[in-house]
Amino acid sequence: MDKSGLPLILDKIEISPEADKPELSLVLPAYNEGDKIQRVIEKVSQIARKTGLKYELIVVDDGSVDDTRRNLVDYMCNTQHVTIRIIGYNKNMGKGYAVKTGFTHAKGDLVIFIDSDLDIDPTQITYYAEALKFGDIVIASKRHPQSRVEATVIRKILSYGFNILVKFLIGLNVSDTQAGLKAVRKSAFVDVFPKLTIKHYVFDVELLLLAKLLGLKIIELPVNVQLRNPFSLRDIWKMFLDLLGVAYRLRVLQWYQRTLSLRSG
Repeated sequence: MDKSGLPLILDKIEISPEADKPELSLVLPAYNEGDKIQRVIEKVSQIARKTGLKYELIVVDDGSVDDTRRNLVDYMCNTQHVTIRIIGYNKNMGKGYAVKTGFTHAKGDLVIFIDSDLDIDPTQITYYAEALKFGDIVIASKRHPQSRVEATVIRKILSYGFNILVKFLIGLNVSDTQAGLKAVRKSAFVDVFPKLTIKHYVFDVELLLLAKLLGLKIIELPVNVQLRNPFSLRDIWKMFLDLLGVAYRLRVLQWYQRTLSLRSG
């Protein structure tokens, strides 16, 4: 139970054969999105129905201190047409932890992660689900020629600089690791997610690194995004330290290589 008396894990599954075995799981990590979370769920659900796939929607409340969880419960109680699961915990653990938690609970083999702040246009979900026919992971790239990005100059400079560091320290040859829309085939990543160690923003880098080490196919697609929320100096410093940690485990300890060898050996 949380402080408001609500269960930490809540489920509302549509009573129908379609709800039993979803083909598509949509994971939305949420932190203090109480003012928009109901609108986000409705919009993402409308797009998911257009895929023609049996789907579930998993919202992970990452220790929100506002009314996010209360509004989620209210939505569940008042709607009859959405297959939705809410997973919540009291302490804010970070976006990477929330995504990993959502993946663990996903029942579909197609799993799509999308930020719940509506910075990214969810209408593109259908293209990402379709692209999984040709790869193991599909990632949004703000630097794709067909992407439409609205962001401050400072935000663009920080993004570009971070990507250079990722290529230099990690050797990942992708144009953008951090966009908040990714799709994976669960069967390809079921042994990958338990090995992720980063709980915050740099989890994307670690995820893509493991995909690369395993020889999984990575596809980049365009994205329409409006980056509204500013990064604090603390966030930037934390990302840099986490990136150094990934590089150290990769280059010096060779921890990732040894861990994956143990799995495959």
